[in-house]
Amino acid sequence: MNLTETFITPKTLKKTVVSRRQKEKFHAYFQIKMTPETAPAIVAEERHLPIPEDSRKDAQIAALPAPTGSALPAQKTEQKPAERPQYGAAQITVLEGLEAVRKRPGMYIGDTSVRGLHHLVWELVDNSIDEALGGYCTKIKVIVHPDNSVTVFDNGRGIPVDIHPQLGIPAVQVALTKLHAGGKFEKGAYKVSGGLHGVGLSVVNALSIELQIQVKRDGHTYYQKYERGNPVSELQVTGTSPENGTIVHFKPDTLIFQVIEFHYDILAKRLRELAFLNKGLEIELADERGEAKGEIFKYDGGIKEFVEYVDQNKRPLHEVISFSREKDDVMVDVALRYNAGYQEMVFSFVNNINTIEGGTHLSGFKTAVTRVLNQFAQEQSNSKGLKLSGDDVKEGLTAVISIKVPEPLFEGQTKTKLGNSEVFGIVSSLVFEDLRTHLEKHPQSMKIIVGKCAETAAAREAARKAKELTRRKSALEGAGLPGKLADCSNKDPKQCELFLVEGDSAGGSGKMGRNREFQAILPLRGKILNVEKARLHKIMENREIIAMISAIGCGAGEEFKMEKLRYERIIIMTDSDVDGSHITTLLLTFFYRYMLPLIEKGHVFVALPPLYRVQRGKEIQYAYNDAAKEKLVQGWGGSQGVGIQRYKGLGEMNPAQLWETTMDPAARKLKQIAIEDVIAADRMFTILMGDEVEPRREFIEMHAKEVVNLDV
Repeated sequence: MNLTETFITPKTLKKTVVSRRQKEKFHAYFQIKMTPETAPAIVAEERHLPIPEDSRKDAQIAALPAPTGSALPAQKTEQKPAERPQYGAAQITVLEGLEAVRKRPGMYIGDTSVRGLHHLVWELVDNSIDEALGGYCTKIKVIVHPDNSVTVFDNGRGIPVDIHPQLGIPAVQVALTKLHAGGKFEKGAYKVSGGLHGVGLSVVNALSIELQIQVKRDGHTYYQKYERGNPVSELQVTGTSPENGTIVHFKPDTLIFQVIEFHYDILAKRLRELAFLNKGLEIELADERGEAKGEIFKYDGGIKEFVEYVDQNKRPLHEVISFSREKDDVMVDVALRYNAGYQEMVFSFVNNINTIEGGTHLSGFKTAVTRVLNQFAQEQSNSKGLKLSGDDVKEGLTAVISIKVPEPLFEGQTKTKLGNSEVFGIVSSLVFEDLRTHLEKHPQSMKIIVGKCAETAAAREAARKAKELTRRKSALEGAGLPGKLADCSNKDPKQCELFLVEGDSAGGSGKMGRNREFQAILPLRGKILNVEKARLHKIMENREIIAMISAIGCGAGEEFKMEKLRYERIIIMTDSDVDGSHITTLLLTFFYRYMLPLIEKGHVFVALPPLYRVQRGKEIQYAYNDAAKEKLVQGWGGSQGVGIQRYKGLGEMNPAQLWETTMDPAARKLKQIAIEDVIAADRMFTILMGDEVEPRREFIEMHAKEVVNLDV
């Protein structure tokens, strides 16, 4: 899990008291002036600016450029019909070559932030993987250089360098400069491929300030250089080589990308994934920045080892079940295993591409598993009359489904969902046949799996009754909000935030110190249930969890609905001690397991209350750690005349102090919770909050020396 520090200051978070008419007069001014970068300054500015006259307000609005997509223009002026812009043939713009990619990069790589930046690497690696799928490549290497440029090498056949018959330029130049150009549109070159759009290499070229390509092929080494998609040299023969392969070195264009720093963890996760999916393929990652580090990924067991990797620190119920079959040119590889936990971890891939939104192959797999286990459940003497649902068979299931399809239908260039209707039947029939055959040969594994599913079905029924009872009490639906919730007056969820506060004392201070317009307070009594060790029916009996679900508004688990979210920001605010950290971890475990979209969409934050209050005379400063405190004291010339108070809890702050240090959007610090590696996040929650003690003990021993501010 990744904690990203950020300042949050919405435009409505104002302490100034003004009349309704004054607010209306200010509305346009602040809607146009406000930007994420200037938000804290604008809030401060608003507190001191007098209410301008209409003419002065209009002048200020006219002087400010209206942001793209703003509901308000910079200034309304009546336009004469003759002055209206013309729309004819001359206004139709044709973008030549790679100009379209630079003009609208999001259409090709998703966005221009961290995700889009790493997508450049994936495009090149996918090309190398396609060579491996064809049996021509055994090694891939990715190098991140100190200047955040990247080199991708493979020992495949090398991109063709002969002259293209229609275009009259080398084929490698065609691949680098023409969209939808490549060898993947004809079945002769690649039987299966992930890069079906034919834009990968050319898009990377278009979005790089510099790209160099070296091809080893037919006993020679060829070289060519590009800048922002345009060749700056001819394809040259630079030497001889007995080997084949392609080496691409590129540096992302700072005019396109918001950030150009590659994340080692993101790269390692994807490359490890690809090594699992391509049995025996060696993929090396080398990071030359700072303290150099790297890893070599190679798994002869393929996706069977993938399941074992995901299932680390969990108690398996049987050996991994794996099989590989082909039907109608579709290759299906499946590996699965049940563990004693309650969470599902299923990953689906098409031609090595992670289909995070699933698709017909995943639906076919789930349908087949449910059918097989239902048949065995009916055959068991102690399970007659029991009908298992899809929810019953997924509890504790870890599975990897990888298929190879000659002509996959993806949704968009980022390819996150498969749409081939025929794949559903192929996967469903093959998984049904092979899984049933395996369980017939291993009756002990079958009894264990069916027994677990039967327990899950009973727990599901108990959870359903608990939900119905809770609903009748108006705890989850209708007008029934928790009584201890101090809600805000603003009814626009986009402008509101909810503080989950540890204890009634801090909750009381928060209620008095907050801005009632947009800040709501929900005090939590004690530590909530550890949901990692409990089924849903037990979770629904916990009062504090029910209060959170009710306040947040979007339900939990299978009933979660993002559109019912009542607050833009859910902020966890606990003490800076061991108990506070434990409560934060318990809350994050609940959000991760039962409200995951809240984290994925960036709605969950952790407040950072200060550890020290440092005062000299009338000047008061706050320090968030020991280093900051020492820096303050030294800046004042030493500790003489300096008063230092260490906060042991939020309850030690009065309402004014809590507002100015932890709740005021203009001054506070928040950590936003984000997930970069789903498998790593799952493993961490399993270690910290799961049933197995030994992995947790090892983790504590390994990281004990890294603990700071330990309150014992």
